[in-house]
Amino acid sequence: MYIANLASITIDILPTPNQNITIMNLPDSWKYEATVARVEKIIKEIESGELELAEVFQEFSTAMEYLRQCEAFLNQRQEQMDLLIETLESD
Repeated sequence: MYIANLASITIDILPTPNQNITIMNLPDSWKYEATVARVEKIIKEIESGELELAEVFQEFSTAMEYLRQCEAFLNQRQEQMDLLIETLESD
């Protein structure tokens, strides 16, 4: 039985140059909170030790894609906030 402990793993979730994700690419139904919940569910499944190793890698890959989406969303929202703050400060 394979048991994964992800609590001590640090992962760089920045997209590679070929994976530039923008919130424009996400469907209208995409929600940050729901995506984070999916990642948390995947982590629990992996840590349960009940998945086959191939499934662990597939689920890990899926979770990484979700994390890239979340990071792109947060980065773009941060840029919007910075622009709004800059606009307010210049007034």
